[in-house]
Amino acid sequence: MKAKDIMTSPVVSVEADATVVQAAQIMLQKRISGLPVVDKDGRLVGIVTEGDFLRRAETGTERRRARWLEFLVGTGRLADEYTRSHSRKVADVMTRDPVVVDEDTPLEKIVDVMERHQIKRLPVVSGQHLVGIVSRANLLHALASVHREAEPSAQSDEVVRSLVLAEFGKQQWAPMALIYINPIVRNGIVELWGTITDERERRALIIAAENVPGVKGE
Repeated sequence: MKAKDIMTSPVVSVEADATVVQAAQIMLQKRISGLPVVDKDGRLVGIVTEGDFLRRAETGTERRRARWLEFLVGTGRLADEYTRSHSRKVADVMTRDPVVVDEDTPLEKIVDVMERHQIKRLPVVSGQHLVGIVSRANLLHALASVHREAEPSAQSDEVVRSLVLAEFGKQQWAPMALIYINPIVRNGIVELWGTITDERERRALIIAAENVPGVKGE
């Protein structure tokens, strides 16, 4: 699957010249934790999240430091923090140049980007225009929509055993499984006999066997 197969579209967004209060109200009304920020022409210019509203003068949570530490931090950073905690405009609070993906980005790449950048959502763009957003919730929806056939495929025990062995052979964590583990298949039920060197291998081997077509149980 690709981004276009699971993304939320159209996207709830906010314009850069909107106020912080307006953005917060939208997020509360829509029950979302982040908003893409667009310009008048619908081009993505940033993203604003709940985290951007944690340090606000209105709530008395702006960052405070000892005088000596302020000296070490530098006036530039202090000025930036003041702007982010006191400005009423989304443009001053948002994260600029957010990480994005396009519509044809595969889910594997999306998950990799989310993990690498430690983010929960990715705007989906076509050129510079926002066309969707993929969040962790979208990935959960994709997982829930994957259905396996209720009835296992009708295959002989011999074929099932060969498939189990082939699956073990493909796993880098189980190079010795073909030597020390012997799967016995009877009426689609797999029994694993043998020796393992790491207890964590036991569960992984069971899961690998369960996912083989034709296996009815383990």
